[in-house]
Amino acid sequence: MFQGFTPEAVEFLWGIKFNNNREWFLPRKEEFLSLVDRPMRELGSELFDAISAEYPKQSLRLHVCRVYRDARRLFGRGPYKDHLWLTIERPHERFEGVPALYFELAPNYFSYGCGYWDAAPATMARLRRRIETNPKALEKIVRKLNKSRFTLSGEAFKRPKGDAGKLLNPWYNRKNIAIGYDDNPEGVLFTPQLKGEVLDGFRFLMPYYQYLDTLAGDMEPNR
Repeated sequence: MFQGFTPEAVEFLWGIKFNNNREWFLPRKEEFLSLVDRPMRELGSELFDAISAEYPKQSLRLHVCRVYRDARRLFGRGPYKDHLWLTIERPHERFEGVPALYFELAPNYFSYGCGYWDAAPATMARLRRRIETNPKALEKIVRKLNKSRFTLSGEAFKRPKGDAGKLLNPWYNRKNIAIGYDDNPEGVLFTPQLKGEVLDGFRFLMPYYQYLDTLAGDMEPNR
């Protein structure tokens, strides 16, 4: 049962950040499994079970990232990730970009939300087309989002693709899109109540997840 992370878990991630090498990590692997990996998997499993039960028609799977970076893509970085995350998303091919509900723990923050890790240009083109043809469907949930603790993020185009109005332009003119809430690694992070907070966030975000997830079924616009 998930009991919260600990200050020692955050300190361990700082340790990875400043000592990102096998000589430091390998003697401390069991400590990593106990402090970071096990509670992350417990949290993910309990969140997944709850969301799956509440949305039985939604095809979902849980993914908890590994601490090891892809050795082919280190680009001068160390072999270990200093921030870890879990996602709840629909089953998909490995390189297919899909939206996900996520929780992330880093040395200097934790966050949870919904969005794309790396949305395909075709996906964002479908979003723009949907905004053009049926803006009211998004307007309703965006107004609710703008009154919540969550914020919209994602790289914006240097040159706007068009004008969808003040409310929807932040959605229309982005290369990627995510909705998230960030907090300092303290307080609720170290309690069992973290699960309830994140679960409530996922419930609030489910309409946004569903909106983004259904974009895959839209016809790709002509470029």
